[in-house]
Amino acid sequence: MGTEEALEFVNNLVFLKTGEHLDKTQRIILRHLWEDERRTYQDIANRLGYTEAHLKSVGAELWHLLSKVLGVKVSKSTFQGVVQGFRTTQQPTKTSHIPNLEGNDAKPQDLDSSFVGRDRQIAELHTLVSRGEKVILIQGEGGVGKTRLARKYFKSQKFNFVLELWMATEIQNLTPVESVVEEWLRRDFNEEPGGNFGISLERLRRKLREQTSKIGVFIDNLETALDKNGKFLEYRRPYVELLRVLADSDVHSVTLVTSRERLRESSVQIYLYPLGGLDNEAWRKFFSNCHINCDCTILSEMCRAYGGNAKAMQIIRGAILTDFSGDIHAYWQENCTDLLIERELKDLVASQFTRLQENDLEAYRLLCRLGCYRYQDIPSLPIEGVLCLLWDVPEPKRRGVIKALQDLSLIEAKKGQYWLHPVIRDEAISRLRLVNEEWELVNRKAAESWTQRVTAIKNITDALTALEAYYHYVEISDFEQAGDVILQGRGKQWSIGLPLGCSFYQLGLLQKNFSVIKRIIDDIKSQERLIRLYNILGYTYRIIGCIREAIECYEKSEEVLGKLDVKQTKISILFNTGLCKLELWEIQAAEDCFNSVCSLAEQNSNLDDYMTYAQCCLALIKSRSGSREDAFQLAEVAFAAMSSSTRVTLWGIGHSLVTLCITYKNLGNLKKSFELCQQAISHAEENNFTQIKAKAISCLAELFREQGEFARAIFHHSEAIGILDKIGAKSDLAEAYYQLALTHKKMGEIAQSSESFVNAMSATGYAYALFNEMQAPKQVEKVQTAMEYFEK
Repeated sequence: MGTEEALEFVNNLVFLKTGEHLDKTQRIILRHLWEDERRTYQDIANRLGYTEAHLKSVGAELWHLLSKVLGVKVSKSTFQGVVQGFRTTQQPTKTSHIPNLEGNDAKPQDLDSSFVGRDRQIAELHTLVSRGEKVILIQGEGGVGKTRLARKYFKSQKFNFVLELWMATEIQNLTPVESVVEEWLRRDFNEEPGGNFGISLERLRRKLREQTSKIGVFIDNLETALDKNGKFLEYRRPYVELLRVLADSDVHSVTLVTSRERLRESSVQIYLYPLGGLDNEAWRKFFSNCHINCDCTILSEMCRAYGGNAKAMQIIRGAILTDFSGDIHAYWQENCTDLLIERELKDLVASQFTRLQENDLEAYRLLCRLGCYRYQDIPSLPIEGVLCLLWDVPEPKRRGVIKALQDLSLIEAKKGQYWLHPVIRDEAISRLRLVNEEWELVNRKAAESWTQRVTAIKNITDALTALEAYYHYVEISDFEQAGDVILQGRGKQWSIGLPLGCSFYQLGLLQKNFSVIKRIIDDIKSQERLIRLYNILGYTYRIIGCIREAIECYEKSEEVLGKLDVKQTKISILFNTGLCKLELWEIQAAEDCFNSVCSLAEQNSNLDDYMTYAQCCLALIKSRSGSREDAFQLAEVAFAAMSSSTRVTLWGIGHSLVTLCITYKNLGNLKKSFELCQQAISHAEENNFTQIKAKAISCLAELFREQGEFARAIFHHSEAIGILDKIGAKSDLAEAYYQLALTHKKMGEIAQSSESFVNAMSATGYAYALFNEMQAPKQVEKVQTAMEYFEK
């Protein structure tokens, strides 16, 4: 069987089964391999100007299609023998003609299970054509499915025939448009071309106007013929004239053009149709059609990571079936951190970068530089974050460079925010890392942009935004600057503002402090930075109930402090150590620390804020030990100082209000305590101080218990416990459970309810476990005393 006979035989079989003919690329593969089965995809690609990856992809789908049509496994090396064997078993009459499927209402089996999720786009193209659009450019990133959409549109609308122009992927292989028009006239219209190009174009225009049948024109991969401004290359300008003919309002043809880049020829009337990626449902249907079952979570992750790219979807399908026996879970678990693991996908993305590098070096540099951003906690950038990476581009041109990347679908943009798809980002950062000087400079520019963006921390987003600078400095191993990001003061608190690390524990982002400080603290050389970082780390440890670790941090701070005469630091270490002792219920040690703080503060009026904090804590201690008069005087002095001092921080005010609230409750002044409690809650809500709010709510519950309003007390106990448990504030959570137990105890005593005592025992058990985990023996002893009472 000869080549042409074999092609016709296979084409008829495919049409009988699917209702569709082999396309041009499939015919090319079959023809060349039938002539010489030893030929490689690379051989064919070199001859005709295709890429090897493209031919491999088409070939894989072709063998899959023929396997279904012929009912046996077909591959590149076996298809010739399979087709010849199939031919010998068939009667010639079965494939000698193609039946009219429309006439007898036959419905070919739909084998194109890989084409999913584009019904809306086909309908939209049909609408555009119905309203008179003659030339439509489908523009999108590589692999998004532009070509398949165009081909499906022509087939779905039953065009009589389609003129095809497949642009080569290499500039030197571009076919002159004069040759294209000559071939169309001779082959498709049986018309001799003119003596020059102008005459040939007019003959083509006349034929397109005369035709009453539906004619499609398909021009694929137009970007090869375009320069960086979206215009045709100088020696391919005649393509403009062809498009003007195809856009003529009187022609009876529809032209679909696919391109990664926009065409910007003002003399051609063309409709731009941007094409985005497929949605989650399309991916689900595709993998389901391939008999690959998976849960929606994994599919959503994959679809989002690859931007819904259709080619990526197909490549991954092949890898899952071939290398993972259809187990998508195993595939994603192994490869979710390396999105370009598949060679074909990497080549697809790399080709876009390479073309951009050749055509628009400024846009290419920006794309690579944008790879330095993480797009994680803060998933997108403001325009300033993009512009800062264009330091070497004249300012009037900068937005044009950004627009160029948008037109190529290489950067995403919405409502003034910009980001890269993870696949594009992976390629961008790998290229950026290759140039050491560029890598360091880009990260410094990005870090400076993040730092300048946030002047005050008002909420969690502000805090996370400011922290982004830290990651850039860590990437270039500048740990001192990374430490400064955590320590830099923002806002109006203190003379230098409130450090970012303090903002994190105030906002309840405790684990964030641990992760960022512990990552760099062993590499910090500056003693001043080291002391301040240990102090923030110690405070965070105290909040989560790791009191021993907190004290260890303060001891390290004191050790580093050594001979440095920094009274502000010394008094901070003393005060925070006192708080740790108070959390452990080591009352005398705590009182000694707070008295030392007061002594130091008396020597320096600039430390009056610490005097206020220490007096509040001393008032609380005195109120519990029975020294009512001393407690009252200290509380009154502290409250007055808190209201007048300019150095008391917002965080300090919040904690002091809660401490005084408990103090006045212990002294029996419930009215004053209620007032302070409400002030503390309002203050915490205004400043997003999660932990302070929870402590104030727990105090409110205690006050309602004192008034016998047990239902409201239980409600607020539960509210406080929920917040503290969520942020991981172990010490405060243990105390909240202990107070809940006391409320149930009092309810049981009044109502003689066994259920209340059971609930009290349960809450006490939680408190006991938490205090025991904190290694706080005095607190454990306090709780054990309560448990012994309940057991009686």
